[in-house]
Formats: sequence, structure tokens, C-alpha cells
Amino acid sequence: MAGVEQRQNKSGGGKYFFCSGGKKKEVKKETGLGLSFTKDENFGEWYSEAVVNGEMIEYYDISGCYILRPWAISIWEIMQTFFDAEIKKMKIKNCYFPLFVSPGVLQKEKDHIEGFAPEVAWVTKSGESELEVPIAIRPTSETVMYPYYSKWIRGHRDLPLKLNQWCNVVRWEFSNPTPFIRSREFLWQEGHTAFATKEEADTEVLQILELYRCIYEEFLAIPVTKGRKSELEKFAGGLYTTSVEAFIPNTGRGIQGATSHCLGQNFAKMFEINFENEKGEKGMVWQNSWAYSTRTIGVMVMVHGDDKGLVLPPKVAALQLIVIPVPYKDADTQGIFDACVATVATLSDAGIRAEADLRDNYSPAWKYSNWEMKGVPLRIEIGPRDLANNQVRAVRRDNGAKTDISRVFLVEQVKGMLDKIQQNLFDVAKQKRDACVEVVKTWEEFVTALGQKKLILAPWCDEEDVEKDVKARTKGDMGAAKSLCTPFEQPELPEGTKCFASGKPAKKWTYWGRSY
Repeated sequence: MAGVEQRQNKSGGGKYFFCSGGKKKEVKKETGLGLSFTKDENFGEWYSEAVVNGEMIEYYDISGCYILRPWAISIWEIMQTFFDAEIKKMKIKNCYFPLFVSPGVLQKEKDHIEGFAPEVAWVTKSGESELEVPIAIRPTSETVMYPYYSKWIRGHRDLPLKLNQWCNVVRWEFSNPTPFIRSREFLWQEGHTAFATKEEADTEVLQILELYRCIYEEFLAIPVTKGRKSELEKFAGGLYTTSVEAFIPNTGRGIQGATSHCLGQNFAKMFEINFENEKGEKGMVWQNSWAYSTRTIGVMVMVHGDDKGLVLPPKVAALQLIVIPVPYKDADTQGIFDACVATVATLSDAGIRAEADLRDNYSPAWKYSNWEMKGVPLRIEIGPRDLANNQVRAVRRDNGAKTDISRVFLVEQVKGMLDKIQQNLFDVAKQKRDACVEVVKTWEEFVTALGQKKLILAPWCDEEDVEKDVKARTKGDMGAAKSLCTPFEQPELPEGTKCFASGKPAKKWTYWGRSY
């Protein structure tokens, strides 16, 4: 249509056409709610719409950078509150180091910088002046922090040194930026600890990994596998890497949820982090680093979201329950509104995060769709019949089930429903994930399973060249397959089992697949 621009009317949700003369003419009324794409048919577009329409993010004018709106930050804060309290029980203290890194320090640990070099962003100018020495923006903080560890650690009484910081990092990604999942700037915590012995470091690696499992499974209701990364996939410059791995059934891709690394003594050697033990002997510290990021939120959306929008687990939802008045014609509207306000007060006093939507310029049906899109776990409706019967109607976001609840038992019933929603989200996600697991023994079975978007468990000889060969042989438009992790819980490996890719004797079972 020549000379016509279609725009969304944000206040009322209707669509208008603006003719070239500037005259506004409404052609039809629409709510503007609902997603244009379904999760099954176009996952990428569905995800982008879900996080924007659900008010998680807003796109920014620099590619790969996103505005995190309160609806997303509130989830981050709930996880942060839990994790921060847990690491403080482990005597880990919070600190803050600068955002900038000098190139000399950044390049000191060769393997480490080679792993991050393509993603490092550099500051080269100040105003109109070129800097004599460019300054890097941290992609992670090992090289920022460890020169000072060597200054602060002198003897065994200075150990262990256990620090964490909540901060942002920048990694200048060029491959398909995706909100939360792969962005150029993201929020995270990063822990950096130093010990006198490897045993202490090994113990902490698994303690932190268990906290990450807890964040995913008990807060975000996402099943994960705890395991160890291959030598090819481990943290650059580290001794070994453990991770919690999630899986997105709709795309058939694994996703690294969080990592806990034992750095060994590699960085201690480079940065001369030495100490004197009780016997007066010199030694090098053993170090760990570990982190989880706002990627967690993206994984949650991908796993639980549906064609109506977000589905939030009650434990992390900023708003666990929304109360909506449903006044019919000639109803006691004020009485219904008062009941809504009283309901919110009762639930809030019991520690439930509840609000009422009393806006009078939207219909109840519009409000239902709006809060469903934002993923609020439970909706309470109060109409004339509910008012007369001293009850409310509760509607679950996860499965749409409707229940009438007496206001006498409101708090205990609502708490029970929120617990059931949390558990059901985890159970459904686990069923879907487990249905995607395919155990294979041969290369032919592996290729077939990969084409079916499976999470593949295969016997492997644990040789780096073989893993590189798997990547090379599966490279294509969808991306190459790689090892995701070797699970700590190993199925039995019968004697004589061969590696699926090389035919050599297998040493372990490992998960394989495409990944984010």
C-alpha cells in the first residue's frame, strides 16, 4: 500500500494506518497481544518475541547488547540472593576489581588469552586522542585479579583466599547474538579462590557445582547433568572444567549452564602466586574459578515458555500471583475491587508475591493474556459469584487448570498450588529432556541421532584427535557436533565396548550433540 506505514499503538494495543498526509484512521481494533510465531514452527523468532513481549528485554542500538528490564533483573536478584548467602557460608567474600585490563597482564597467560583473544574488546581512544597503549575490557577476570593475589599471599596463614565479584563482562561475539544466551555484555558472578592444596581446590569445585545444580533444578526448574568437560572443551589455561549442562528439546541443542574450573597451578606459575608453608617450604597455590551468568534466564525461557509467552517458575517469579477483578454488568464493582485488594493483602502478609490488576481501561480477557505472556505462575479471578460465595477462582499458568478456592483457606491452598507448579515445571522439562536422550554405539547411529536433534550418550576413547575428527565430520549448516560433558554418574561400560567414532577401546560414556 503506497505511502502507508503500519505502526503499533502502544497505549491501547490497536493498529492504525498513517496515510502520507498524516491523517490517522483506525481500521480495526486489536489487542496487540499474542505471539506471531509458535515455539515448534519457528523457535528463534518465537524466543525473540517472548523475551521482548514478556518485558524481559528491550533491544539496544548496539548489536548484541540488550536492556535488561525489571522483569528479568528481578529473577537475577532472586538467584543472586540465594547464591550469595550460600557462598558466604563457605567463607567466600565479595569484592570488586576494575573493568579494564592492561595488555601486558592480559597476554601473560598464553593459553588463556589465546582462548579469549577473538572476543576481547579494546579501548583505543580517549576523546579525539589515540591511547599510547590500548586497554582491554575484561572478558573474564583471572588476569585482572591474580597479580594482586601474588601480592596478598605470602604465607600459609594467608590461605585460603576466597573472593567473588558480581559484575559485567564483555565478549565481542560475532556469531548470532541471542538475548541472554549469547550477548556481547552480560552479568555474572565470578569466584576466584586460592588454596594450599589440590585436595581443597577439588572439594570446592564440586561444592560450587552443586550450588549451580540447585539454581537450575530447584529455582529455575530445569534438569541439568553434572559432569566434566573434555580437554578440548575445558577452560583455556585451566587444569580441568566441570559444568552443569542443560538441553533445549525444541532445537536439539545442549547448553552449558554454568562452569566450575580447577585452574591447577598454571596461573600461579605465571603470576608467581607463591606461599611459605608451616615448615618454611616454598610452594605454589592451587586455584579455582567459577561462574554463572544471566544466560540462566534465557535457558529458563527456552525450556518452559509456550505459544502464549513466558512461563515462570514460582520460586524466581517477581510476581507469583496476579489478582484480576471480573465485574459483570450491574455487579457490585466496588465490592469486587475491595475483595481483590483484601486478597492481595492476605497473600502478601503470608510472604507470597502478589498484586492486583485494577486498571479500568483493559478488559479482564486482555489482562489474562497480558499476564500469561509475562508468565505469572498463578492467576486469581474474582467475579460476582466468587464474591457471593466468599471464594476465588485460581488458574495455573503451567497447565491452565482452574480451581475454586474458599477465601478461608486461601493462603495454604495458594502455597500448595505454587509448590505444585514449581514441581510440575521440573517434571515436564525432565520428561521432555529424557525423551531426547539417545544411547548410540556406532558412528551410523550417531549421525542418525544427530539428525533427529537428540542428546547423544556414546562410548568414547577420550582422545582429543577423535573429538576434533567428530567436529570436522559433522560440520554443516546446523553447526558441528561436539562433546558436551562426561557425566559424573556413569552407566556401566561393558568390557570390550568400542568408541563410537574411532573403534578404539572406549574409556567412558560422554554426552555429545550440537550446542549453543
